[in-house]
Amino acid sequence: MRALTLTTADGLGAAKLDTVQTPEPGPGQVRVALKAAALNHRELWIAKGMYPGMTLPATMGCDGAGVVDAVGDGVDAGLIGREVVCYPGMNWGEDPRWPAPAFALLGMPGPGTVADAIVLAAEDVLTKPAHLDFAQAAALPLAVLTAWRGLVTKAELQAGEKVLITGVGGGVALAALQLAVAMGAEVYVTSGSDETIAKAVELGAKAGFNYKDDAWKKALGKTSGGIDVVFDGAPASGYPAYGRSLNLGARVVVYGSTGGMAFQVNAPELFLKNIRLIGTNVGNRAELEAALAFVSEKAIVPTIDRRFPIDQAVEALHHLEDNHAFGKVVIDIAD
Repeated sequence: MRALTLTTADGLGAAKLDTVQTPEPGPGQVRVALKAAALNHRELWIAKGMYPGMTLPATMGCDGAGVVDAVGDGVDAGLIGREVVCYPGMNWGEDPRWPAPAFALLGMPGPGTVADAIVLAAEDVLTKPAHLDFAQAAALPLAVLTAWRGLVTKAELQAGEKVLITGVGGGVALAALQLAVAMGAEVYVTSGSDETIAKAVELGAKAGFNYKDDAWKKALGKTSGGIDVVFDGAPASGYPAYGRSLNLGARVVVYGSTGGMAFQVNAPELFLKNIRLIGTNVGNRAELEAALAFVSEKAIVPTIDRRFPIDQAVEALHHLEDNHAFGKVVIDIAD
C-alpha cells in the first residue's frame, strides 16, 4: 500500500510516498481503508525533528476517515463496511481528566493516516457524521477534539457567553469558532489578516481584531463589553493584550505556545476577578464521540483550505507551510 513516510527528520524534503506492506488487524483491532486524511502543523514539526519523543521511521498523519474493511479476532464482523472517523490518539488511560503517561498520537509514534490503510483498536474508530463526505470528516478529529475539550470540558462554555478565539484561520481555532457559534456563544476573533477576519465573520463571528494594530487591545473591551472565555493558542502575545478585557470569572484556555512559551500574568487582576487559567491538549475518545454527535446535530461542516491527491502528499506539506491561510489541508486517498 501507499504511505507518506519519514525516515529522517531532515525537513519536508525527507517525506516520501512509499510502498509498504498492508497491515493486518490483530485481536481487538480493525483495519480502516482510508479515504481521506488531513494535515496538522505537527507534521511540519515532526519532519524538522522539532517534536518531543521523536520515533522514526514513521507514517505521517493523525487525522483520517474511511471504511472498516477487516477485523481481528474478538471484533464484531458487523463493523465491516462502516464509515468511520479515526480517534487521533492512543492509550489515553482511565482518568478522563488528563492523559496517562503512555498517551501518544497517531502519525508518530503511532501508525499514520496518510496511507491506504491503518490498523487501530476497535474502540478507536467512531461513526462518521452522515452529512459529511470523507474529506470533510477527515478534517475533524484533532482539531474538533482539541476545541471541544477546551470549550466544553475545560471552560464549560454556556450559551450567551462572550468568547475570544485568537489566531483564527488554523484548524483548531476554526473548529472552536464553529462549535462556539453553534453553542449560542457570542464569538470574537483575532488574526493578522483582515481577509481572514472577514471569513471568520461569515462563519458567525460577531467581530474580529487585527493583532498587528495595537488599538485592538482597547477595542476588544469596548466592542465586546468584556470576555467570558478565551481559547488561545498564542498566549505569549495574546494575554497581555486581552487581560484587561476579561470579565469576572473568565476562563482562559491555553492549547498552544505559538509565538513563545512564557507570558506574564497580572496577579491581582487574576485573583480579584476570579479568573481561571487552564491548560489543555487533545482529548479522550468520549470527548471526540460527543463532539462528533454535536457536529451531526448542528450539521457543522469544517472549512477546507485545499485538497490534494495522495500522490501529491509532499506538495500538501509544503502548501501547509508556505501558503495555508484558512481551513484544513486535506489529502484524498481513494474515491
